[in-house]
Amino acid sequence: MTSTTFSPATVRFSRRSTRGLMLGFSALRCTAIGLGALTVLAGLLAGGGPGLLFTAPLSTLFVAIAFVTRKDQPLVEWIPSVLHWSFRVSTKQTAYRARVLAPRPAGTMALPGDAAALRFYNDPQSRTCLIHDPHRQTLSAVLAISHPAYVLLAPIDQVNRVSNWGRVIASLAQTGTCSVLQILESTIPDPGTKVAQWYAVHATHRDDWPNAEYQALLAQSSFGSSTHRTTITITLDMKKAAAAIRGAGRGVKGAAHVLRIDMSVLEHGLRAADLRLDGWLGEAQVATMIRQAYDPKTELDANSPGAKLISAGPVALSEHWSFIHHDSGYSTVLWISEWPRIEVAPHFLHALIFAPDIRKSLCLLARPLGTAEALRALRKEKTEAITDAGHKAKVGQVQDLSDVQEYNDLLKREQALIGGHADVQFSGFISVTASSEEGLTQAVALIERSAGQSGCETRVLYGRQSQGFVVGALPLGRSVF
Repeated sequence: MTSTTFSPATVRFSRRSTRGLMLGFSALRCTAIGLGALTVLAGLLAGGGPGLLFTAPLSTLFVAIAFVTRKDQPLVEWIPSVLHWSFRVSTKQTAYRARVLAPRPAGTMALPGDAAALRFYNDPQSRTCLIHDPHRQTLSAVLAISHPAYVLLAPIDQVNRVSNWGRVIASLAQTGTCSVLQILESTIPDPGTKVAQWYAVHATHRDDWPNAEYQALLAQSSFGSSTHRTTITITLDMKKAAAAIRGAGRGVKGAAHVLRIDMSVLEHGLRAADLRLDGWLGEAQVATMIRQAYDPKTELDANSPGAKLISAGPVALSEHWSFIHHDSGYSTVLWISEWPRIEVAPHFLHALIFAPDIRKSLCLLARPLGTAEALRALRKEKTEAITDAGHKAKVGQVQDLSDVQEYNDLLKREQALIGGHADVQFSGFISVTASSEEGLTQAVALIERSAGQSGCETRVLYGRQSQGFVVGALPLGRSVF
């Protein structure tokens, strides 16, 4: 009799590229250093020593903004964000107020900022609400799923689930028309009142040991309990699928026909991964999720008559440098700038997702790449890595171990592609919501700590909070690629 031992599945993320225009410096840093050198040269040519002293403050300023850092970023790389934010403030684009009495065109969504261009289409065949972005030429559908706790599965089941999820991504990469796959995990603190109400109605209320133990369990579970909601949004790239859309009748209706094929591929893959499909969301369900994101205290649900996308957006929104104030909530969006650099289990985000008593949304954006496109991107990255190493060798700069690790990661990705696997571009965002500005500050600090425990590094999206909230808190399939 033989026994098979299954080793637990592990994963290690490739290091985020740190290469720049030259010697690891970004284009902005190279520009600042070059301007500093030109200022010194101009001073010497114009007036010699006195000219050098005259231009010294300006040249020192250029060098300072190139090397002095703020929150792990050189000051010069903050300039685009500051200029963009200043322009939006001067043009009064940081405040949004809904026009309640003004009628909206049919099919439009009441969202602020550049998301105001989004449209929706209720597909009569699949009874799914499709989100159309006319500017980016994309069409998205939202699928609600549920799943048992991964950490409670047997090792063999964990390995199978990870493997089957990889096949889902690979199947979407083979279609060549999937723009992005958005996985949104929303956590809503729940004091357990519904469970307590059900117990109060249906319990026997006898003065015995089982009832006493059950009441004690309800009292303990009220702290830190929460409701989790998981959705997967698949987005069709209408430009890449143009030929198929023309064959299906053109326009959004033709795109909906093509998208239904990708939806069926996704359904088949998710069932193979042992995930329970709760159905594709209609207009009322999508509207409820959007309204609850902007107004956490709302009592709107999918059965309410007012669950319409034409009015589901915020009533009022004020954007600040590091957070937004929307209806009854305050939110801050963080970007996951670094993923674990060591081998970790697939459930490495457990501490982040189950951080207690914090309303948050974890958004993962995955863009499956076709084999040809992925190989072209890898060859370009390899060429840049070799060229950068050559430049460093010429000036006598010692190559860092991080550069070696980054190049080795490229070789492993190329080997996996040649072996038949799919390559994926991905990014992650965390949206944290609280009922007050002080509570938001405390919640963000706890989330940053939980992210550190998960091996991740986070950065606040300064100056782009409204755009980040649409990407990281709403199931609209908006991408950053």
